[in-house]
Amino acid sequence: MNKYIILLAFPGVLLIGGWEAVAQSDGINYDESRVPAYELPDPLLFANGTAVRSTGEWGKRRQEILQLFRTYVYGISPAPSPDMKFEVVEQSENALTGKAIRKQIRVYFTGHPSGPSMEILLYLPTKGKRPTPVFIGLNFNGNHTIHTDPAIHISDSWVRNNPKVGVVNHIATEKTRGIAASRWPVQRILERGYGVATIYCGDIDPDFDDRFQNGVHPAFYKPGQTHPKADEWGTIAAWAWGLRRAVDYFETDDDVDHSHLAVLGHSRLGKTSLWAGATDQRFALVISNDSGCGGAALSRRRIGETVRRINTSFPHWFCDNFVQFNDNEDALPVDQHMLIALAAPRPIYVASATKDRWADPRGEFLSALEASRVYDLLGYPGLPVDEMPAPDTPVMGQVGYHIRSGQHDITEYDWNRYMDFADKHGLRP
Repeated sequence: MNKYIILLAFPGVLLIGGWEAVAQSDGINYDESRVPAYELPDPLLFANGTAVRSTGEWGKRRQEILQLFRTYVYGISPAPSPDMKFEVVEQSENALTGKAIRKQIRVYFTGHPSGPSMEILLYLPTKGKRPTPVFIGLNFNGNHTIHTDPAIHISDSWVRNNPKVGVVNHIATEKTRGIAASRWPVQRILERGYGVATIYCGDIDPDFDDRFQNGVHPAFYKPGQTHPKADEWGTIAAWAWGLRRAVDYFETDDDVDHSHLAVLGHSRLGKTSLWAGATDQRFALVISNDSGCGGAALSRRRIGETVRRINTSFPHWFCDNFVQFNDNEDALPVDQHMLIALAAPRPIYVASATKDRWADPRGEFLSALEASRVYDLLGYPGLPVDEMPAPDTPVMGQVGYHIRSGQHDITEYDWNRYMDFADKHGLRP
């Protein structure tokens, strides 16, 4: 077991005056001196207390940890329907003024056009080798928001209201086209030799609590069932399940190098990318951007967003069993360093932002550091540092990390570091 009691501020950064003053509001702790003493469950100890000493033993321990996360945090997801179908509903060989091939692919989860479905937006560079490695991630408000390309279909799924950007009565409009383009530097990704794919998370399951009557869940209920069981999938697990169905499609597309896929997500969708990477080893590289509680940050630190706060604000994200750990984090049989370790030995990158205290940047770093012990056992260098790096100073072993100056966001700086990391690990062979 590893024990932490009090942790200092970021190296070279002042908590008062030079960065963010220590403050508390609504009972939320941002003060490192108030982090309680805690012990992390050891990813390299079997449930019976036996040490994990080999690659083969890690494979067995990995299954133990995966089942604990399924049972107590994210929930168990169903197998895909054998009737699932894919349809390329739009394609252009001359998109973005000739710089990209664009495909829009409809995935019918149960094979029926009237059933639940999602649409994948895929861009591939026109130049370069085929098949192409691809970054894939979910988006928050519709595929049409990630670029001004007028050919991208406007989402017809439920969207959170925002009259300022043209969403009224939960319907997206032309006004919302390209509003999230700063988070998706499509041209830069293509220039670096990668493809990029995205899916609106609300296609899979709308991001609000209706007790799972919409989205993909009802299509997989057993006769008489109206709600997932306590250990069955919440919304984050459903979103991750949708990302896995995209991989099913990529395996049928000769233009996509499905053996070199990077899954990426920001914020709640960063939680999703971590769970997708844990549950599906077809993702060759995993990236978490500002994912915080339930993502990369250690729950036992109880800084910023906590288990109680996240379960209260977003009761649909996790399985119902997770609620028993509200104000009871020490009883969790897992913590988030073990989620990161589930990617091993595949490369994984965790990123934070200096002003995003809600997501507990130090807790994200410590999580990546603790997961590195598993990489070391498997013969791969984890994080190449033991201390949290200064802002805007990325570190990259088989585990990568940076803390970017600025707010809770995903920026071109972040994307460039992720592509550097992908280059380092041969995602673009």
